[in-house]
Amino acid sequence: MTSDTASDISPIIREKAPLILSEIQKAKSILLHCHPSPDPDSVGSALAMRFAIEQLGERGSGKVTIIAGDSAIPQAFMHFPGAADIVAKNFFELDLSGFDLFIVQDSSKAEMVSKLKPIEFPEHLKIIVIDHHNSNSGYGAINLVEPSYPATAQVLFDLFWEWKIKITPEIAANLFMGIYTDTGGFKYTGTTSRTFMIASALAAKAPDFPQLISAMENSITLQDLAFQGLALSSIESLFAGRFALSVVPFAKMQEKNIEDENASAGMISSILRRIGSFDIVGACIETEPNVIKFSFRSKDGNAYDVSKLAVALGGGGHKAAAGTTLNMPLEEAKKAVVAKAKELYNL
Repeated sequence: MTSDTASDISPIIREKAPLILSEIQKAKSILLHCHPSPDPDSVGSALAMRFAIEQLGERGSGKVTIIAGDSAIPQAFMHFPGAADIVAKNFFELDLSGFDLFIVQDSSKAEMVSKLKPIEFPEHLKIIVIDHHNSNSGYGAINLVEPSYPATAQVLFDLFWEWKIKITPEIAANLFMGIYTDTGGFKYTGTTSRTFMIASALAAKAPDFPQLISAMENSITLQDLAFQGLALSSIESLFAGRFALSVVPFAKMQEKNIEDENASAGMISSILRRIGSFDIVGACIETEPNVIKFSFRSKDGNAYDVSKLAVALGGGGHKAAAGTTLNMPLEEAKKAVVAKAKELYNL
């Protein structure tokens, strides 16, 4: 990045960078995590932050642990540099007395640390939040939230510049994958010319990025495909064809022997968004009885801000991509989503 490009760093990042760095330098043991059903921005950002903190070690910072959280890291991401070192534990399986700093990334609310039960952070544990979701509730002692950035990985790139971190191939690969995926391959709203400049700088440091993308995108299993077939054969068209919803009951998942890890609501809603006639789309999956995961997408996040729908139902996300989980019978959950969508978007 050139000095001209650096001048475009968000004032919020410039303000928070020294505060976060000071806490890292004081910490003895630092916790990082991946949010439930982690995406590459969650995994890549956690790994990049770990490498950066280790680089800061000479300036005084403690050891770093990354936990997988509620969900196993998808096999499609296990080739990201450092992924093999992620600890297969959730938040409640840790002895938190061993940590004094928790940097929570790419998580719009505390429930994105774990959905297994309500989160209560112990008083001794300093919480720093780094995120780009406009629905972030600011639940940390320090909150670096920049919704104008399309990925948490892009926030980290600028944060690392402020900290004078050397962008190694390992850091570059993880940040690149976070940016590439959260921008939908540089297609989504929020992607700017500066995003491309940052991606170019990262690609120069990680020239094997085509292989990174290929290994991620060409890793689906027969069970993944079985789920896609089931979900795409269960599409309901609502509100005169303006809203599409794919609904997959738990019984159907059992019938096809599909595991939760093979059921990606985000993948289905992303496919449905490509259909020209729909303004808003969603995927609804009953992963277990009375646990319903929703993923929402829209082509135009300004005209149809799906984060409003997700937030109204207890979730969060972006204007064009958001989600939530409802703990209720499937038909009740579906009715709640349809009713709220009708209210919010005048459908």
